[in-house]
Parts: sequence; structure tokens; C-alpha cells
Amino acid sequence: MQLNMLYFARLRDTLGLDSETLDSEAATVAELLAELRQRGGEWARALAAGQTFRVAVNQDMASGDTPLADGDEVAVFPPVTGG
Repeated sequence: MQLNMLYFARLRDTLGLDSETLDSEAATVAELLAELRQRGGEWARALAAGQTFRVAVNQDMASGDTPLADGDEVAVFPPVTGG
């Protein structure tokens, strides 16, 4: 399936891209993140367990067990703070 990936803020800077179309076999957000970590290097570090970031699927906040479907938009971003 194809996923429309979006990366924001420090993740965009660290990973070196703001978007991509990704062919993936991941059924859930957790599987997708594991797949991305397998790219190694900055991907493994930026998306490692313990790093602070959020994921949204089709503009709805997602958890690790959120299912994915062909054509979904998946956004990965650091938490937003206001002041």
C-alpha cells in the first residue's frame, strides 16, 4: 500500500525531507515506525523509543495500534507547545 508521509519541525530537519510517498506493508502505526527505523542512521535515532514525537493519521491523533490503509496521510511531528 502507499502512504503519504509528512515530517514536521525538527524531524523534517533531522531526516532531510518534509514528505514522501512510501510503499509499506505496515498494518499499524507501530509497524510503520519500526519500518522507518530500519532505514538506520538518523531515522533510527529520531524515531527511537524514548524520543518525543506524535503521529497523526488523516489528521487524527494516532497510537501504535492505529490501523493504516492505502492512501492514508501519516504525519510525524514533535509535540507542540504554546505560550
